Amino acid sequence: MTSDFNEMNLHQQLVQAVLDCGYTTPTPIQSKVIPILLTGQDVLGQAKTGTGKTAAFALPILNNLIPNQNHIQALVVAPTRELAMQVANSFNKYGKISGARVLAVYGGQPYSPQITHLKKGVDIVVGTPGRLLDLIDRNVLDLSQVNTLVLDEADEMLSMGFIEDIESILKHTPANRQTALFSATLPSGIQKLAKTYMKDPQSITIKADHLTVDSIEQRYYLINEHDKLAALSLLFEVEPITRALIFVRTRAGTGDLTNALNSRGFPAETLNGDLAQDARERVVARFRNNQIKVLVATDVAARGLDIDDISHVINFDLPDEIELYVHRIGRTGRAGKTGISLTLLTPKELWRLRRIEGFTNTRITRASLPTEQDVQNHRQKQLVDQVVVWLKRARFTKEREIVSMLVEAGYQMEDIAAAALKIARAEEKQRPITSVIEAQESRPNKSIRTGNKRNGEKFSPRSKTSHEAGMVRLSISKGRSHGVRPNDIVSTIAYFADIPGNSIGKIVIEDKLTWVDVPEQYVAQVLSNTGNYKLRQHSISIQRA
Repeated sequence: MTSDFNEMNLHQQLVQAVLDCGYTTPTPIQSKVIPILLTGQDVLGQAKTGTGKTAAFALPILNNLIPNQNHIQALVVAPTRELAMQVANSFNKYGKISGARVLAVYGGQPYSPQITHLKKGVDIVVGTPGRLLDLIDRNVLDLSQVNTLVLDEADEMLSMGFIEDIESILKHTPANRQTALFSATLPSGIQKLAKTYMKDPQSITIKADHLTVDSIEQRYYLINEHDKLAALSLLFEVEPITRALIFVRTRAGTGDLTNALNSRGFPAETLNGDLAQDARERVVARFRNNQIKVLVATDVAARGLDIDDISHVINFDLPDEIELYVHRIGRTGRAGKTGISLTLLTPKELWRLRRIEGFTNTRITRASLPTEQDVQNHRQKQLVDQVVVWLKRARFTKEREIVSMLVEAGYQMEDIAAAALKIARAEEKQRPITSVIEAQESRPNKSIRTGNKRNGEKFSPRSKTSHEAGMVRLSISKGRSHGVRPNDIVSTIAYFADIPGNSIGKIVIEDKLTWVDVPEQYVAQVLSNTGNYKLRQHSISIQRA
């Protein structure tokens, strides 16, 4: 494993471009993957976002490009628009000296500029599955001479229902191409894809426990559901937040929390699926450029969001899947820096936290919320620190003139200073301090999503109504005999109906059909897509129970 980019047999112009970006030594995945890809071998890499995997495949591709060709030499397939743009930007940064022609193609943008670029000539295409297939169908994207194909964040594409699209794209590429597949996890669907379409790939694994635990301080606070906002406000008062990403389960929840934070004097913005693409890009740009300090997002909306220097990831709602927790907190503590993950937990969710601890092989520390006195002390310390800074700078000539004028008017110096501090603290009135009584641990509820009972709860899957408030029960025309699994139901509905997978409730799989609970606000959206749903290449119907 090399510790210097100069030792990797890369063209010197690429090494210089990397150094110009501020990178001095390769990350572990770069050290392992770059030499293999340079030789033309296939690579199966297990690594999450933030490990430096983009450079791991971009540098070998740029190194092996042949100048002045009239065909596409490399293709990168990414799950989201944001990731496609970020990968294309990385190619442009590393290939700026060589003049590599890079094009990002993704939905939500007009076809004509992308088609124009393709006709002029492109060396590297980075795109999302849907737009790539559209361009292939229009006979403007020719992949018949692609030398290298990269599937980035393959498990995300699996969860979003893109595997069939990926297989269609692969069939338009040469059989003798080089293939690199990167995935944070390796579920059976990804393993099958690798076995079918890759040639004796070299397996590279960057262990998740090292990536997600060592550099991240993980804490949780046990509170009742109705106290979450107050608890979050207390944490905002004392935590050294420079940039925070807060995860909420639903789109509606992101808007509600953003409004509540703003009303309490903590500026925040929302990132969810309701935003138009151009508005989304503006929000992400403001967050990346430090114009926004706090971003409230859903898991679906945050896919592909790749931003360094996030000091805090906050789980306002705990995700349903362990992998999502790992993916969330991996957005902090990156590039050799430390990060903080905070989770607001209710007693009934403790069993899920224990599962996360087992998966990540770490202990998540229970912490106590700041008290009202803690907040008052912190506010006072911040004020004193600011005053001391200005006293040391001694740059307050005009303000000193005002003080002299007030002294001449007969006011005492101490009273003038106290009044000035009173004015400086006026904005604190926007941030009321609410005491929170922390919850007590209760017996964990180890409920499961399949079966006819949930720990004594009378649960009849054939009931026309959901037992959970705010949920509506739907029936699906396939069941256990068709090989249906809970993950299939979640990914299919989330993809075709464009709703957060985490919002889907109980799933009960019977022999010939399946019952699923969906939040009431998404029911019309789910049912409006009936006729379009496909599960394992078979059409399925969804209707009210």
